[in-house]
Amino acid sequence: MSPFATSPLTRKLSAFVALSKAELDVLENLHQRRRSFVAGRDMVHQGQSDQAAYILSKGWVCSYKLQPDGTRQIVDFQVPGDFLGLRSVLLRTSDHSFEPIVEIEAAEVLKSDLLAAFVQTPRLATAILWAASRDEAMVVEHLVGIGRRDADARMAHFLLELGSRLALVGMGSREGYDCPLTQYHLADVLGLSAIHVNRVLRQLRERALVTFRDGRVSFEDHAGLVELAGFDSAYLDQTGPLLK
Repeated sequence: MSPFATSPLTRKLSAFVALSKAELDVLENLHQRRRSFVAGRDMVHQGQSDQAAYILSKGWVCSYKLQPDGTRQIVDFQVPGDFLGLRSVLLRTSDHSFEPIVEIEAAEVLKSDLLAAFVQTPRLATAILWAASRDEAMVVEHLVGIGRRDADARMAHFLLELGSRLALVGMGSREGYDCPLTQYHLADVLGLSAIHVNRVLRQLRERALVTFRDGRVSFEDHAGLVELAGFDSAYLDQTGPLLK
């Protein structure tokens, strides 16, 4: 069996398509250029052109846009199994930056390699398109969260979404997951102040719904948190492969 049969990327794409040995071999070829990146130093800069995409295999990354006044808005966090910069490769210029939150490992994928893989395995290309569409669906949910959900529901929805994403790649469950994010990261992605984030997390903990402490998110009452957030995971499309 290919070592990539149980990799985070394979687990993720298998939610859409049952990958064949030939498709797993193509995925393995896309991992030939393995690189490590230190925390806190951008691996892709906003406005950068002619750059590669990456497949994250270990660690966490944040994607963000920098404003003229120096402030930033975190768009999302990437976890193992996610592509980084896929859109910027196809559009030729990155419209946002990627910064490792911890030391990470990722495979560098050149545009030529990616396009060759698409030609060689159309089903794999369709699965990667699915992954990109799923990322877009998450951005839509984040916009709704910032615009319409109150702070408690916004936080609950975001923590539940991360839990579902991590469960898909074998790194989380209904009990919880390890999480390196700080309250400042949460503030930047949820459109709240760090003080407000602290208050919301305390309120959720006091209501015995969820605890975020010492790098661990623990769901005390998963069903209650789902009800508070109005969380419907259908947009994550993780129920099983559509293509056999």
